[in-house]
Amino acid sequence: MTATMTSTTTPAAAGPPFLLAPFDRRTWRAYGYLWVAVLVAPFALAYALFTLALTAGIAVTVVGLFVAGGVLLGTRGWGSMYRRMARRLLGVDVAAPFPRSPRRGFWRRLGSMLGDATAWRALLYMVVTFPLALVGFVVSTVLLAVAAGSMTHWLWSQWLPLQRASDGTLHRGASFGTDWFVDTPSRQLMLMAAGVILLYLWPQVQRIFVTLFALLAASLLGPTRASMRVADVERARAVTVEDADARLRRIERDLHDGTQAHLVAVAMQIGEARELVRDGADPAELAAVLETAHSSTKDTLAELRELARGIRPPALDAGLSVALETLAARAALPVRVHAVGLDSADLPASVTAISYFAVAELVANATRHASASGVDVVAGIEPLAEGRGPAGRALVLRVHDDGVGGARVRAPDSSGRGSGLAGLTDRLSGVDGTLRVVSPAGGPTVVTVTIPLNLSDGQ
Repeated sequence: MTATMTSTTTPAAAGPPFLLAPFDRRTWRAYGYLWVAVLVAPFALAYALFTLALTAGIAVTVVGLFVAGGVLLGTRGWGSMYRRMARRLLGVDVAAPFPRSPRRGFWRRLGSMLGDATAWRALLYMVVTFPLALVGFVVSTVLLAVAAGSMTHWLWSQWLPLQRASDGTLHRGASFGTDWFVDTPSRQLMLMAAGVILLYLWPQVQRIFVTLFALLAASLLGPTRASMRVADVERARAVTVEDADARLRRIERDLHDGTQAHLVAVAMQIGEARELVRDGADPAELAAVLETAHSSTKDTLAELRELARGIRPPALDAGLSVALETLAARAALPVRVHAVGLDSADLPASVTAISYFAVAELVANATRHASASGVDVVAGIEPLAEGRGPAGRALVLRVHDDGVGGARVRAPDSSGRGSGLAGLTDRLSGVDGTLRVVSPAGGPTVVTVTIPLNLSDGQ
């Protein structure tokens, strides 16, 4: 039940050890990135300026704006190229933005082309990175060249032309000022030491520029937060629809195979009793048939109550705290509930329901898969760490079991196995909820469900 933690690796975080940095392959790949960036930058800038000029110059024709819109959408291709460069040379994986959805109608189609945020952000990247590519390449190359020249000066300085100092003496070697020449063993060693220092300084300075490239790529070439939010909502909505459809199918199957069959049996038993009454049968025999019909009716009512409880537990009407206590009492293993401040909290019905079913799912997982001897459920209202919204409150549920641990959130396979927690994560995203799981091998497992209340209740 552990959610896999993912993070974007930046060059600064993934840098090689200091002593090995000048010789590490990642350093030289980053230098290669600066080479490619400075070669591509003039063409990218020219394309960006051409796009702006074409859009401004052709705007009066209106119809010609479709041409400008097509050129603008071409910046998406530039963005794709820059993302590949970052992935292959820097080891930075920038997620691709969501594909464009063309619209029907003259004005709507034109607006979708000229208003494509991904294209404009890619164009901005092409403009902003032009000076960064020039400065980064020049600074990195100069540092590397000076470092290499300083360390090898003792070798190639013998072919330098003679230079005359102010006192008339002749010297062969690099000069600093008018009378200081690197032409003695001690000065050669000093220059070589300075070259070594510059060589180790080179990767650190280069990493500054490469990190700026990576940050700009992640900010301008990836999906926007709004588009990711829309995609999450659409996925959560699809999961909710599928979940509701599956639940309806299950209810239909249970009604058909269980309740309906029992009702048919009751009808047959009542019919038999009617026949017995009409034929004047023995009262004891009639009483036995009626007793059987009565027992079948009670069983049918119990099944109907169980089905209704699966749709929406009646205990939720008394509040989440009571519902969790009821769930704990019916669990197959000991469940201890610690609810703080839930009775006074005005929780939305959607939050209460999804919280109940989330805890039910987690307790069921601990029972089936964790080999746990007990479960602790802690529920309460806490401030949001991010401080989102004016209220910044969240319903936090922590489910702790002492099982074997080592569980993970996995996408369902072809048979549908492994989809429980993944589906729960998607359902929580429908109310901006998150699922965080810590489950080392050997246990224990701690699952934290956080649902922002200010976002869920419209505050």
